[in-house]
Amino acid sequence: MKVIVVGGGPAGMMAAIASAKNGNEVKLIEKNSSLGKKILITGKGRCNITSSVDMEDFIKNIPGNGRFLYSSFQNFTNKDIINLIQANGIKVKEERGNRIFPITDDAKDVLNCFIKELKKYKNIEIKTGKRVNKIIVKDNVAKGIETDQKEKIFADKIILATGGKSYSATGSTGDGYNMAEKLGHTIQKIRGSLVPLTGDKELCQSLQGLSLRNVKIEFKDKEKDKKIYEDFGELLFTHFGVSGPTILSGSAHLLRYKEIDRLLKENKVKLIIDLKPALSTEELDKRILRDFESYKNKEFKNSLEKLLPKKMIEIIVKLSKINPCKKVNEITKEERTNLINILKKFEVNIDGFRPVEEAIVTAGGISTKEINPKTMESKIISGLFFAGEIIDVDAYTGGFNLQIAYSTGYTAGM
Repeated sequence: MKVIVVGGGPAGMMAAIASAKNGNEVKLIEKNSSLGKKILITGKGRCNITSSVDMEDFIKNIPGNGRFLYSSFQNFTNKDIINLIQANGIKVKEERGNRIFPITDDAKDVLNCFIKELKKYKNIEIKTGKRVNKIIVKDNVAKGIETDQKEKIFADKIILATGGKSYSATGSTGDGYNMAEKLGHTIQKIRGSLVPLTGDKELCQSLQGLSLRNVKIEFKDKEKDKKIYEDFGELLFTHFGVSGPTILSGSAHLLRYKEIDRLLKENKVKLIIDLKPALSTEELDKRILRDFESYKNKEFKNSLEKLLPKKMIEIIVKLSKINPCKKVNEITKEERTNLINILKKFEVNIDGFRPVEEAIVTAGGISTKEINPKTMESKIISGLFFAGEIIDVDAYTGGFNLQIAYSTGYTAGM
């Protein structure tokens, strides 16, 4: 059987490997000059290959249509991808949060494992630098593809694995959505997930570049006084707002929250940061009193350097409304209580998401209702299969999105 795989990312490469393993004659077509560009930038260039959690727990980490992936995850597990990587000469290691990385900390080594695996099969032909413009369909059956050079290539089955719209510089420009839509598929709204957030421009610009570790964050709907999401970990202030692991995970929740676009527009979403989550208010008060004791002849503005990063001091002093020149031994209990409240509930107003092109992964895509979850075949066009980010599935950070790519690619290929 002749199979064409469109897209040479992790899902496409895995689909080609699985299909070739099945004895098919496979053409893997990629519009970039080389395969796997997006793999090279995952995990900040280190490639967070997968997660070590049980496959049952993967679905809990996929807010976007996780149950649809049940069969795929049975077909190709986290152990399977680890075995494939190790069989091609790269050992892996586990880091905090169940994240699996190559022992070399280099995404290029993971990509090379895929390329070595592809080369094992003489029945795979790789064509790079070719852009596919449309799927050729006759009587609701996929028959082949047409390139932008009007070249037609025919096959028995087509697997579309062109990625989403995040990181468009890697070639994910949404081409696959257009092709699928022209064939009658529904495309759920395309949005960035695991994406930085915008807000409080003046405040965030003054803190730009500051990374806070071990902080607790909470997103709140001010209209309903309701918690949307909470997390613990790292946060980064940027020139436009906030980023970092906790913010990216939070964005996946925010975009699914009812009426989020209206709430953001009306300035009704806030981020609350607990700068000292390990300390209760009483413990924090004792800590501040100890600092004040060691700085008893100093002015308030010069008494917080043990407690806070330098960049934050001026802002916290201003928010506390305590006279910056007041001697610390003159500060009242009421003023201290107000200071503690600011440290435990540092607020940033959130007003939007950064563009989808800056997102780690795309939310939205081809409706899962129109795809057979056991095979990844289209329910609309016979012989047309989908894999990876083009499908309306997305997960949190931690290797889950790459595992979706491998598992759906493998299922489509098989």
